[in-house]
Order: sequence, then structure tokens, then C-alpha cells
Amino acid sequence: MNNTAKKVLITGVNGFTGQYTWQEFLNNGYDVYGISQADINQKNIYTCCLEDKEKLTNIISEIKPDIIIHLAAIAHVGHISLHQFYETNVIGTENLLNAVYNSNINPQLVLLASSANIYGNNNSGKALHEEIVPHPENHYAISKLAMEQVAKWWIYKLPVIIVRPFNYTGIGQDTSFLLPKIVNHFKENKKEIELGNINIARDFSDVRVVAECYRKLAEKSKHMDLNSNLQIYNVCSGKTHYLKDAIEIMQKLAGYNIQIKVNPNFIRANEVKVLCGDNSKLISCVGEINPISLEETLESMYISLP
Repeated sequence: MNNTAKKVLITGVNGFTGQYTWQEFLNNGYDVYGISQADINQKNIYTCCLEDKEKLTNIISEIKPDIIIHLAAIAHVGHISLHQFYETNVIGTENLLNAVYNSNINPQLVLLASSANIYGNNNSGKALHEEIVPHPENHYAISKLAMEQVAKWWIYKLPVIIVRPFNYTGIGQDTSFLLPKIVNHFKENKKEIELGNINIARDFSDVRVVAECYRKLAEKSKHMDLNSNLQIYNVCSGKTHYLKDAIEIMQKLAGYNIQIKVNPNFIRANEVKVLCGDNSKLISCVGEINPISLEETLESMYISLP
């Protein structure tokens, strides 16, 4: 497939996921553009914040993208500013959709990244599918669910789909996230690590697989019915690992055992205990997904550190 005529615009392009998504589309022959809040002085990347509706509209009008991948967000559950959660994740998304509409372009797809955190503590004991009723347990999840509600208003005007990625990691993720923190402790040969509840289970993917899924969804979007229903896709592996499993993997890689100190301040009262996704809808759309094992992901992160 020749994608050289296809223009892709990625918001939050300088973020962890944005950088991998940029490379994924670039490697597959697309003409890739980005929007970054920070001035990173790179070709095809525009500096703009989501609050600047006029500049957003002008940028989109200039690029005329065929595909828009909206990744810009406050993505850390423990982020301190509640205002920024809603200003960026909800109002910022509304501003972007308005800008796309007012640009008088006819995009093939506008993909909005939500989060599996919206499912919250679901006690079904089964992998979570897209029809499960959300029960968000924190402001990050609430803001993402609110963003999805905003998206529903636009389906008759723009070709919008929602992705709900479950947990993922990889080289370059900030150590404020759990797995990079753990890997970093082992790389620095620390004898002790402070964590919260290590008996939580998550559906972990490699960020490279997530970026590939976004591209494949974009390529399949021309065959989707995007004018009557909001299409939502879980992006996940369908398997869970407990946090203690990740620690055991790292102990084998590093060749020593680390002492775990449970810090009560790291334990949230509304902690989501188990989060596992059903990816059957995603697979039915894009085909089989080639996963990267958690062991391989953690090893690549460990080796990459100086």
C-alpha cells in the first residue's frame, strides 16, 4: 500500500506515545506532521497549545491532514492539578474537534485516545469489553470519560473513533510510571524500592504495539461506519501480569533480589485492583496483533539505560 499521499497529524507528538506513533506512521510511508505544546524546533512539527483555538484551526487548515491522531493529554493518574485534567483532556479535545470542523477539510479519521482507566473497579472477573459500563475511580479516568461524551456530539460532523489503551510501557517512559521506576531502580543497583500495592494486576502492552494498532485502525477506518455510532476499541493484549511478576522478571535480568518497602502513601483508597482487556473487537478490525512479551519489553528498557 502506498501511503505517500496520506497526511497524518499527531497531537502530543513530543510525548512518550506520540514519538512512537510518529515513527510508526513515518516507517509506513505516511507524510507525518505534529503539534507540540513545547517548541522542539523540528521539521513538520508545529508549536501550539490546545487552548489556542484560532492557531489550531490555522495549522489544520494549512496541513489538511487525512488522518488525525489525538494523543495530547494529561496522562498520569497522580497528576496534582485537577484543573489541568479537565482543561486539557476535555476542553482541549473539544477545541481540537472544533478546529478540525472549522478548517473545512474532509479527514478520513479523527482518532481520540481515551483510557481503559474509565472501566474502574469492575468486579466481573472477566476481560473487559467495550460495552462494559464505565466506573471511573479517579479524576484522570473521569476526564477521559467526559472526553468520550464530548466525542459523541461530533459523530455526525466528523469521522471520530475512540481508542481505550490499557497499560503500556517502553523505552523512554517517565519514571513517574511504575514499570520504568522499577526498571530504573534495578539499573541503578538499588537494594530497596518503595511501592504501593504490588498485588494489582494490569494488562501490559509494549508502546510499539500500541502505535502499530493506531496505524492499523487508521488504515481500516475507511471501511468503518463512522456516521451513526461512535466506534470504540480496546487496545490491549488480553493478558494480565501482577506488579510482583514484573519485579520477578527484573530480578532475573539484574541478577539480584530487591527489598520491597510498602509505602502507605502510594496506596490509593480507590485503587483499581485488576484491569484486563478484551481485544476481540480490535482484532476483528485490524487482524491478528503480534504482541511483544513483558519480559522482552522490560529487557529492552533495562538495556537502553546508561
